[in-house]
Amino acid sequence: MKRTALYPRHVALGAKMAPFGGYDMPIQYAGIRAEHQAVRLSVGVFDVSHMGEFRISGPGARDFLQAVTVNDVAALGPGDVHYSAMCYSDGGIVDDLLLYRRADHYLMVVNAANIDKDFDWLRSNVSGNVALENMSPGIGLIAVQGPASRELVSAVLSRDLSNLAFYHFLEGAAYGAELLISRTGYTGELGFELYSDPETTLRLWDDLFTAGQRHDVVPAGLGARDTLRLEMAYRLYGNDITAESNPIEAGLGWITKLDKGPFIGSKAIARVRENGPARRMVSFTLEERAIPRPGYTLQVDGEPVGAVTSGTQSPTLKQGIGLGYVARSFSKPGTSLHVDIRGRLAPAKVVKPPFVNQTSLMA
Repeated sequence: MKRTALYPRHVALGAKMAPFGGYDMPIQYAGIRAEHQAVRLSVGVFDVSHMGEFRISGPGARDFLQAVTVNDVAALGPGDVHYSAMCYSDGGIVDDLLLYRRADHYLMVVNAANIDKDFDWLRSNVSGNVALENMSPGIGLIAVQGPASRELVSAVLSRDLSNLAFYHFLEGAAYGAELLISRTGYTGELGFELYSDPETTLRLWDDLFTAGQRHDVVPAGLGARDTLRLEMAYRLYGNDITAESNPIEAGLGWITKLDKGPFIGSKAIARVRENGPARRMVSFTLEERAIPRPGYTLQVDGEPVGAVTSGTQSPTLKQGIGLGYVARSFSKPGTSLHVDIRGRLAPAKVVKPPFVNQTSLMA
């Protein structure tokens, strides 16, 4: 089991640790609900150093990335970030990812559990004059999320971040070391992700908590990260998107640019888009007190029509919410469903995502 550079800080804070993506990671500190609410109302700090980072460089880097990812890499200028995915030839999803356009290379950020698989996939498909490097062991990553995140990060870095737009980044330094400051996150709130070497990550963590006392800053674990992303209906690889799902049925058609030219999986994805997917991912709320869990059957008139992929009790809405795949004819918002919860049928309704709309995301 691997550990991030911040492991000693988590232990000192009394975090509940558990395996995740091959790392011993903090699931919660004071409690998932308290950490969730802190991010929605003020600011929380996450250790996400378990994520994977690949450097992709060389004269052929852009063409290579156009061929292995679904979004349009040509649209990225220096300082831009976009959300994308890699697919197999049948349209199944290898992983979802972030792609950063730096001055002389691209930085790809992937899910922790998929680091080795993703790097092998890239390497097996590389062509042209392209260099690949797995930078993951040497990069620490902190996510500062919440309405007070800009004020806190600006204070610690002594840098005005008011003009840093959503899905853009700045390159700078902290304590004499290289630092990438990205206005991204996975919570639906205003937030910043700070990439640096492990030693700098330790110093940043300590300074964020010292400076953040006036904002009641809290450390937040992966439990709150999951409830926060689910309230925004963000997909989670391994649950909502897998090698058995394609971007169209998963609701990721908006990042899938078939008009950019051929890429791995584009023919299969084009067929799904043309014919319509047999199933679609939906967001749903429960109409009585219950919690949907992955694998629970979704029913209409007593007949199975799909299954839950993610579910929780929303700390903000105080009701059960979930994502799941259903047959296309039952995917329209307003459709009534039932969730089979260990033999009890709980009424539910398909809703338009996200579940929570009033956030600081675009502040």
